[in-house]
Amino acid sequence: MRHLETSKGPSGARILMMTSAFALIAASAALTAPARADEAAAKKWIDSEFQPSTLSKDDQLKEMQWFIKAAQPFKGMEINVVSETLTTHEYESKTLAKAFEEITGIKVKHDIIQEGDVVEKIQTQMQSGKNVYDAGSTIPTSSARISVTARPST
Repeated sequence: MRHLETSKGPSGARILMMTSAFALIAASAALTAPARADEAAAKKWIDSEFQPSTLSKDDQLKEMQWFIKAAQPFKGMEINVVSETLTTHEYESKTLAKAFEEITGIKVKHDIIQEGDVVEKIQTQMQSGKNVYDAGSTIPTSSARISVTARPST
């Protein structure tokens, strides 16, 4: 361990104490930075993408704070989602998945494929018991109407 040499007298001790205090403040700020970064991301998305809204910006931020807190245990995980090729799902894949990752720290891999392929992949997953997708959207045009509940991959 490296030791600091200080000049003798009260001014040297004061400098060492100030340096130590600054180091503790910097370390404390570094430990709390991720929560602020998540909230900063939420504010960015609220201002840039989530407008207009029926909620006020303050209410949107409160909702985002709930998501940030709820996502903490899953931060750093990746979830796999499948949806059929629709404009809405393309927006979810390109824009909302990015927002979700920045706000929660959970990466989303969102496959957009043809409706028949979605049905086939979900049926194969159900029959094999092998988890390929953690979530999928309900397919409104299909008589099969498949919905997969979210569960993190292991």
